[in-house]
Amino acid sequence: MELQVNSLWENNDGMTICTNKSFLDIEIIHSFLSNDSYWAKGIAKELVEAAIENSILCYGVYDGNPLNGPAKQIGFARVVSDFVRFSWLGDVFILPEYRGRGLSKWLVSVITEHPKLKGTSFQLATKDAHSLYGKYGFKPIDKIENRMCRPLDWESVYQGYEIDKKSRENSND
Repeated sequence: MELQVNSLWENNDGMTICTNKSFLDIEIIHSFLSNDSYWAKGIAKELVEAAIENSILCYGVYDGNPLNGPAKQIGFARVVSDFVRFSWLGDVFILPEYRGRGLSKWLVSVITEHPKLKGTSFQLATKDAHSLYGKYGFKPIDKIENRMCRPLDWESVYQGYEIDKKSRENSND
């Protein structure tokens, strides 16, 4: 499926949201996820890179416009979706020094209004910001007893990544 990756939104405070992955600052994303998030603490940079590469849409939030030159990345979110029934929203953050400006609301609004995502069933797992997500149609899962989940196993993730990394290295020989 071909997807426009250069979607860009600007607000009147000089902030920009862009879905072009080439502008993402992996160092900032990795630093926040690894050090400040509760959901990915200690994650390896290589796994952050793989998650971004394998996500259909990644949203960078910038102080400035990356199309016009250097802009500081101040937030991030990524989406995994089939564009028909299912979308998963993850790794959503705004750096602490930029919070309280409505940027999280703007980011979630932009994501949930994307024409290919708008009608899909969005899911996320979060300990906080329930009122924020509620404004955009998120609610607790009905009939949770009908849902199942296989827990995350970091050891297997790392093993799988190493296997994948080795197979790619061997295929380049």
